[in-house]
Amino acid sequence: MFWTQTQRIISKTIKQEIEFESPPHEIYEAYMDSKKHAKFSGQKANISRVAGGSYSAYDGHISGYNIKLVKDERIIQYWIAKTKGWPKGHLSRVEFVFKKHGSGTQLKFTHSNVPEELCSSIEMGWHKHYWEPMKKMLSS
Repeated sequence: MFWTQTQRIISKTIKQEIEFESPPHEIYEAYMDSKKHAKFSGQKANISRVAGGSYSAYDGHISGYNIKLVKDERIIQYWIAKTKGWPKGHLSRVEFVFKKHGSGTQLKFTHSNVPEELCSSIEMGWHKHYWEPMKKMLSS
């Protein structure tokens, strides 16, 4: 359980493992490069490539800032969504860990401090709005 301002938030953690046919560098760049991110999402993205820098994606629907970046290996960010029901000012945390797996990549993804009532839709959203379109873009 986390506290946000004066509001008590019951939260959950989403864990996913995704296999990509592309190497870690390509997956890292698809997420961190503003133009590539906008290409697979179909929405405006503005992503800082430095720790402490801010980002926004999906035309401002998602925003936050970078906590730690290790090129081609790890991304850790604080994440805020403008999703109906998302508590104002509530921060969640996303972590992407990229491991070379054969000629491709195994991505271990963790999204923590997700408001419980939004957890299942956000979990599906990662597949629908990130992993599937990213794979499609990288395979073309």
